[in-house]
Amino acid sequence: MWLGPEEVLVANALWVTERANPFFVLQRRRGHGKGGGLTGLLVGTLDVVLDSSARVAPYRILHQTQDSQIYWTVACGSSRKEITKHWEWLENNLLQTLSIFDNEEDITTFVKGKIHGIIAEENKNLQPQGDEDPGKFKEAELKMRKQFGMPEGEKLVNYYSCSYWKGRVPRQGWLYLTVNHLCFYSFLLGKEVSLVVQWVDVTRLEKNATLLFPESIRVDTRDQELFFSMFLNITETFKLMEQLANLAMRQLLDSEGFLEDKALPRPIRPHRNISALKRDLDARAKNECYRATFRLPRDERLDGHTGCTLWTPFNKLHIPGQMFISNNYICFASKEEDACHLIIPLREVTIVEKADSSSVLPSPLSISTKSKMTFLFANLKDRDFLVQRISDFLQKTPSKQPGSSTAGRKASVVDPAPEFLPASPEASEQPTSPSSPLSGRRGFCAQEVPTASQGLLKLFRRNSPVEDLGIKGAKEKMKEESWDIHFFEYGRGMCMYRTAKTRELVLKGIPESLRGELWLLFSGAWNEMVTHPGYYAELVEKSTGKYSLATEEIERDLHRSMPEHPAFQNELGIAALRRVLTAYAFRNPTIGYCQAMNIVTSVLLLYGSEEEAFWLLVALCERMLPDYYNTRVVGALVDQGIFEELTRDFLPQLSEKMQDLGVISSISLSWFLTLFLSVMPFESAVVIVDCFFYEGIKVILQVALAVLDANMEQLLGCNDEGEAMTILGRCLDNVVNKQSTSPPVPHLHALLTSGDDPPAQTDIFDLLKVSYEKFSSVRASDIEQMRFKQRLKVIQSLEDTAKRSVVRAIPGDIGFSIEELEDLYMVFKAKHLASQYWGSNHAATARRDPSLPYLEQYRIDASQFRELFACLTPWACGTHTPVLAGRMFRLLDKNRDSLINFKEFVTGMSGMYHGDLTEKLKVLYKLHLPPALSPEEAESALEATHYFTEDSSSEASPLTSDLDLFLPWEAQETLTQEEREGSGNEEGREKQGEEKGTSPPDYRHYLRMWAKEREVQKETIKDLPKMNQEQFIELCKTLYNMFSEDPLEQDLYHAIATVASLLLRIGEVGKKFSSRNSRKPGDSTPSGEQDGAAEEGVPPAREPQPPAAGDPQAKAGGDTYLGKAPQESQMVVEGGSGEGQGSPSQLLSDDETKDDMSMSSYSVVSTGSLQCEDLADDMVLVGGEARSPTAAARLGGTMDTDWCISFEQILASILTESVLVNFFEKRVDIGLKIKDQKKVERQFSTSSDHEQSGALG
Repeated sequence: MWLGPEEVLVANALWVTERANPFFVLQRRRGHGKGGGLTGLLVGTLDVVLDSSARVAPYRILHQTQDSQIYWTVACGSSRKEITKHWEWLENNLLQTLSIFDNEEDITTFVKGKIHGIIAEENKNLQPQGDEDPGKFKEAELKMRKQFGMPEGEKLVNYYSCSYWKGRVPRQGWLYLTVNHLCFYSFLLGKEVSLVVQWVDVTRLEKNATLLFPESIRVDTRDQELFFSMFLNITETFKLMEQLANLAMRQLLDSEGFLEDKALPRPIRPHRNISALKRDLDARAKNECYRATFRLPRDERLDGHTGCTLWTPFNKLHIPGQMFISNNYICFASKEEDACHLIIPLREVTIVEKADSSSVLPSPLSISTKSKMTFLFANLKDRDFLVQRISDFLQKTPSKQPGSSTAGRKASVVDPAPEFLPASPEASEQPTSPSSPLSGRRGFCAQEVPTASQGLLKLFRRNSPVEDLGIKGAKEKMKEESWDIHFFEYGRGMCMYRTAKTRELVLKGIPESLRGELWLLFSGAWNEMVTHPGYYAELVEKSTGKYSLATEEIERDLHRSMPEHPAFQNELGIAALRRVLTAYAFRNPTIGYCQAMNIVTSVLLLYGSEEEAFWLLVALCERMLPDYYNTRVVGALVDQGIFEELTRDFLPQLSEKMQDLGVISSISLSWFLTLFLSVMPFESAVVIVDCFFYEGIKVILQVALAVLDANMEQLLGCNDEGEAMTILGRCLDNVVNKQSTSPPVPHLHALLTSGDDPPAQTDIFDLLKVSYEKFSSVRASDIEQMRFKQRLKVIQSLEDTAKRSVVRAIPGDIGFSIEELEDLYMVFKAKHLASQYWGSNHAATARRDPSLPYLEQYRIDASQFRELFACLTPWACGTHTPVLAGRMFRLLDKNRDSLINFKEFVTGMSGMYHGDLTEKLKVLYKLHLPPALSPEEAESALEATHYFTEDSSSEASPLTSDLDLFLPWEAQETLTQEEREGSGNEEGREKQGEEKGTSPPDYRHYLRMWAKEREVQKETIKDLPKMNQEQFIELCKTLYNMFSEDPLEQDLYHAIATVASLLLRIGEVGKKFSSRNSRKPGDSTPSGEQDGAAEEGVPPAREPQPPAAGDPQAKAGGDTYLGKAPQESQMVVEGGSGEGQGSPSQLLSDDETKDDMSMSSYSVVSTGSLQCEDLADDMVLVGGEARSPTAAARLGGTMDTDWCISFEQILASILTESVLVNFFEKRVDIGLKIKDQKKVERQFSTSSDHEQSGALG
């Protein structure tokens, strides 16, 4: 490649000059190439340690002038071929021009200008995003690709110098972190280390320090442990590794491949040695942290943050902290954790004003909101820029008209009036808090359903006022007053100052009248609800009456949702719950519906309207409890792992006992998934939900630890899991809320676990107090760190479960051992994932639906199968291998969706590896018949396609035992509707896929397939169709190619020539016999139409039958054959012109009519049979090669369409040649092939003279 000219002072240090002329020198790196010796070892080591570009480009061209000691690099190359090309260009284009110059400085200036011009021209064609990465970084990416054989699609994120510990010896080298791989390369005095680990294979990633490994990073996969140390910045490296591993886990979980975030702000100029991807990942991490801290919607992106102080009127202080600005919010977080948090939605802002600076208050900024609150920020570093950014975002805020600048010091004043003027004057503004009048919100069907405007609790509670409830009522009244005072001091609504005082009030319990409002505020659901008016109503309208698997499960669980509560003992509550759950399943089909969602949603509906409950559910499922409610409850399993870890840290003596009993896995799922609502009395559990919406998951973990702690003595004395579960169950049943004003709801769980001596009651507020006193050291940031660690374990264990399930689903007669199947599965999965890494032409491979059965989740397309086939097949055919792979793919792809699953893949592999000679030959035979042999390969004349019309193409196959394996492509497209219903083919499935969520679920289809698979379908060799002459020649060609790499090549060639010659004669004899016995005149039929097969035993002269595909037997199940022996079954074929004129008819078996794609409507009967002598051995070799259309048309006249051969005849002929029998019966070990395939996947190139053989999977 051409390089921007740089000075080189010592030109010959470590380089050897190979060519020279007056102006240029071509050099090779010392020690590179043949016989490097000790010098080569030393230079190679230096290059690796110092990260020299010479490691990747060991050739270079320097520009020099005679009197100057300074040289300039102008080009480098990884191979002699590349550098020679540059050298020749310089000699041909520049030498003559340079000899004209007199001044040496002018020569150098001209050369530099010319080289810069070439580089600029080359860069024109590059993608613009490529220019973001600095030159040094591009060089490192080039090294990575070359060293590890990665394709262009694999992007380098960053690279670090470090040591890899091999045993007790550190190997200094370079660690490359790409989007999908961790790579390490070291070369020290001839000892080379190359490592490649896929992020999806990482099971453990942690930073630790031991005596043996000083501050190192440990990376574990299923089969190795790797230690890296001596980093310049270990924290940055580890953080990046965590992010990349996390992305890989997300990919395994829900197929979200890494997508570069296009919406992130671009830097003005690229940072040196930091890639655009690294910057995007850092921004992504900051965004996630920002959204989690302030509970903001998932599409919110942080624009920037700056240090400042906030004036807090409640305690008259300037609190230091950070101001965060994003496209819809201004947020503030104090340095001291509980001092103050503030969220100001830009939709609420009316004025942003720069106040006068003073020594007490430098650079102040005042922000006013609709709710008449004013926030004063000071000590802002770049106030003018900040005000401009806020002003820009305000202009874009959808709920307002564009802002207009005002005179004086106001930066922007935004008119609070919305874009439209509603009819009702009180609805002219968006509500500022959930306590605003309901008329200000577009509720759902407000006139029809009471639950559209208020919670079920208000509809179903007693009418008695709070005053009549005695002490409980007085306490409730005091709570309400405390909150009113708090609202007065700290503000109400989204813009409330959130402080330690707020947490105290939440811990004392939220009064029932405020619960719905505060849940919406603290969870962030209010923001999404206000910014999406009418969204819930639309979803309800769309999802009403739609059927899916989710709606079926919802209906089943509706009456199990808090059946003890009066609100859910009638249709009003049940209907509201149905609407909310169905609307959510419609909004988020990846989650759909999961058990436990019904219990949580029913509680949300008690305290809020349907729309509020819906948005609270969105906040829970998508932000506060990530991945909890998917098909595999991954999030809950992750938090269960955290709970086990915290138990080890806080309650070590109990932890071991709990592990032995296996209790934690039993309890934690029910506790976490329902937030204690299913295991605790309702009025107690709802207090925990209050704290959860304010504090997040840490409260649930703290309470769980407090419950274990309170029962430690009894649990230590337990003998089995059942006893421990009973103790914990009874303890939770007796957690009471003595302050609750609601009538007590009978707790079903308590009725089941009550014993003779009920345990002492625990007050919920005491339990919360203990949980905060003993376990409050659990921090949200620590939990996130632990979640990452546990997610690796959980997802990898789920992947192992999936692998075992898939392997168990493979029938026992496949022939591979369990270990071989597991290895094949890993290779197959890696190939599928490669399509996600580096793109795929087939959209279906790029996304994996985790709701599908394990067997269907990973699938590969034809190009991926071709690569695997080439590596794993025992039938290597040289250049013919991809053709054979394509045929095998078509044979295995029974449902014609251009994808095959693991079971189909293994079936194909097993056919080549296992079974006797007959079975292997059967597979090879099928590969040369439709559908494996595509029409393009099988046609010998262009007109043949016109000959087969819709009716004739849908001829029933004589071999229907294996899901219509031999139906040609055309037949699949032109089957009648009647057949489609009978055979249950793929079109029905496609429609079903399109209507997912509205039509009956796919699982019935899988049950039907399973039932079909259970049927005994033993295929005999008589069931195989006959082969015509064209197909036979293709088969011979494959055999010739297959033998070309065998040690007994000549013997095998001789044997196959003998067999082919014999079979050609047999075909001739059969043709003459057939023609003499059964040629009959028949009625004319229009051109392009073909009569059906006469069934066995019917005289050939009778009236033509309708197409056999319409036969009810053919439709029924696919196990009925038309004729026991294909050679006995016969068909009258008549061709003619469009006017109906007759033409000579010929007789073919129904097998041939269906499978012989090489017949031409213009040459139905060949003018003369092709004699055996004419088809010499060399003809067999040439016969199947790719031909031009003209050649194909020419051959159409000479290829004998009467000629056919059966499988029995081929088998009998091959059995006469022992060398052929031995070839097909020899055993091949697939284990070695799998090992080689894994090596090929990660090809390590250490010699720069050898180009990579191609993009590797």
